[in-house]
Amino acid sequence: MALFRWIADKLFGPPKRDLSRLENNDVDLVDESVDLSGGPLKPGHHRKSLRDRRLLPKRKASGLSPLKRVKLFSKEQSDRLFSRTMRTSNRNVRDLTEDEDQLHRYGLPLWKSEHDLASALSLSVKELRHFSIHRFQDKVCHYVLFRIAKARGGHRLIMAPKTRLKKIQRELLRQVLEKLPPPPHAHGFVKGRSVKTGASQHVGKKVVVKMDLADFFPSVTFPRVRGLFIALGYSFPVATTLAVLCTECERQRVKQGDDLFHVPVGERHCVQGAPTSPALCNQIARKLDNRLHGLALKLGFTYTRYADDLTFSGDNPEKLKSLLGLTRKIIEDEGFRLHSKKTRILHSGGHQHVTGVTVNQALGLSKKERRRLRAELHQLSLNQQPDPQQIARLKGKLAYLEMLNPEQAARLRAKYPL
Repeated sequence: MALFRWIADKLFGPPKRDLSRLENNDVDLVDESVDLSGGPLKPGHHRKSLRDRRLLPKRKASGLSPLKRVKLFSKEQSDRLFSRTMRTSNRNVRDLTEDEDQLHRYGLPLWKSEHDLASALSLSVKELRHFSIHRFQDKVCHYVLFRIAKARGGHRLIMAPKTRLKKIQRELLRQVLEKLPPPPHAHGFVKGRSVKTGASQHVGKKVVVKMDLADFFPSVTFPRVRGLFIALGYSFPVATTLAVLCTECERQRVKQGDDLFHVPVGERHCVQGAPTSPALCNQIARKLDNRLHGLALKLGFTYTRYADDLTFSGDNPEKLKSLLGLTRKIIEDEGFRLHSKKTRILHSGGHQHVTGVTVNQALGLSKKERRRLRAELHQLSLNQQPDPQQIARLKGKLAYLEMLNPEQAARLRAKYPL
């Protein structure tokens, strides 16, 4: 039977799925034959349905070559559009276009596409994509990695961008990030603010609480950076490109044959060494600062932040327990993590210092540091042929002291002129 059907298909073509050509109106008529052998009909018996074959799905024609698919994207475009960084489960975010009113509100440049961004950075689109596509194996690493020993043990990983990428990041810093208003409670990496402006708000308080955020820069991940640029008014594709340019992940060197690849380990995040990282981290920590400032006001404390160093001070030590517990909760809610081993509570009876500045009664250096500086100046005055490097170093220390406390510096300069 199958042979005759195959011959008929070859001679007259496969059956057409045209219901109008059927002889009667019962187009869905089904004939059933039931196997009654072996006794009466039981529920487990199988039924054989015979349906008109013209109603069945058309069989795939054999012996025909598959049609060539139309090429919609070049390889370079598909790598960009379907890269890992362009994926998101939120369709509303993915389809967002630029918000011109929001960009105008902050005075930011209007970049509607990669072409606009590349033109603003004096790059071709190809050159821009060389830096803005996250690859699972890359023969080129755009960062130089090295480690710096910490004062209290351990090492700090520094990822410094190479020359071309550093130039791009500095342009983004100048054209976008520096135009944003800095958080009012942040004193690190902000023009016009320093350790002096941050520490001056904690002078003469009964209690000073110092806390530290663990892995501050790595906590600001790629999705958070992209979300910031979207909130500023950029479209999803442009925000993604900007976020890739400003973030990086640690990479493992893998050798395959004669080729050396740099394979990503972990997710992208802000890195120490990139010019854009401090400004991005300050902006993303804005909500954290506002919540901690509100908590401090409610409990009668003063709050400031210098990079990852949080400082509270006040005259009501009885509320310390509430402050510590609620601060930890807020920090975790905002996507950061508290370094519990670095929490310090300093009372007025001991040495109170904030970001290296003494704040007991007045800003300045501690008595121990002033005595050491005075001894070095005295030793230098006795030397007939002083070392130029030592003179420059002591001038720097005096300049730092003059910034913190001009009166203390003036007394030393009067006694030991350089």
